[in-house]
Amino acid sequence: MWRYLVLGAMAMAVIIFGFSLIDAGASDTVSGSTILLGSPDITGFARAFEPLDWQFPRNFGAHPEYQTEWWYYTGNVATEDGRRFGFQFTVFRRGLLPEAADVASEWRANQLYMAHFTVSDIGGGRFFHDERFSRGAAELAGATIDPNYRVWLENWQVEALDPTAALTRITAQAEGYAVDLALEQLKPPALQGDGGLSAKSEEPGNASHYYTLSRLATEGTITIGGEVFTVSGYSWKDHEFSTSALGATALGWDWFGLQFDDNRELMVGQIRQVDGGRDPYFGGLLINADGTTEYLAADDFTIEATGTWESPHTGAVYPSGWIIAVTPGASEPFTLTVTPQMLDQELHGGGIAYYEGSVRISGDATGYGYAELTGYVDAMTGRF
Repeated sequence: MWRYLVLGAMAMAVIIFGFSLIDAGASDTVSGSTILLGSPDITGFARAFEPLDWQFPRNFGAHPEYQTEWWYYTGNVATEDGRRFGFQFTVFRRGLLPEAADVASEWRANQLYMAHFTVSDIGGGRFFHDERFSRGAAELAGATIDPNYRVWLENWQVEALDPTAALTRITAQAEGYAVDLALEQLKPPALQGDGGLSAKSEEPGNASHYYTLSRLATEGTITIGGEVFTVSGYSWKDHEFSTSALGATALGWDWFGLQFDDNRELMVGQIRQVDGGRDPYFGGLLINADGTTEYLAADDFTIEATGTWESPHTGAVYPSGWIIAVTPGASEPFTLTVTPQMLDQELHGGGIAYYEGSVRISGDATGYGYAELTGYVDAMTGRF
């Protein structure tokens, strides 16, 4: 989905940091405090006006001609005896200049990277989250397809296990928790919006290039406090890149990536406006069992909150359940009840606070997925 919460937070690195990412010496860290204000000039960066000629696995890699990019993975897995876990692993790239700096030092870079890593221990009722920042230099962080697909920030990484990147591995470790997961792509990339051009407002160029790998068979281990759990299930990947912004009246968004037990998947979302309305330019996508897709316009589905949860960390009040009704043109209408697997799945304590949590699906379809909720702590209006 469009991770503009992070993009707005990363945007003023040049102004606060000067050009120290380009001209700095050998420090290998980037402070989160350098990444938390508005947006630098986008002059010289490419914008998303037309659909791409998609080529995979080439387009799994970085697109530095665009200012912002992210590789987003979430998954729901369980042990053989049914103990459930969710995870999020996301790497974000922010270009500080539209062209690479012509410098001699391996420490100098014009790319800033940030990563978020979470585990929801559903059975244990615990939510673990961490974030890291670095420059795209000296092998500290980066994204490549040479010789194979790999995206990393220090020792947090996703890497291909074969040249086509149909098999990948995610490894990440933070204080008290870790994952080591192998992912197998079961469906072709699903292109969001118009052939992968996903509009975010009525203004041309306020869009991203966006594809989804909606079903990745997943197995491996999750470690909590030294206890290792062997798990299996399914993961979801989003990859977007753009040089754009939400509309001027956007407050935040609610986004869902849902995997049904009947081998279908659904992406729906809504951009909430400051006047209480909903932006009509962002839609959704139904992915059928055979990998074919059906685009959903904004008026093809509704998202209705059924309750609220107040964060003890930030005081924000989030929706805590939803009824999602979908009326696709080529398929039968269906209605879903979506419920967080645990309430407290808020990332907080850094420079950014938002909700990214595992959910359970019931109703006309069953399964699991992830919900992302932004704009409940701070409005997104004018932040990038």
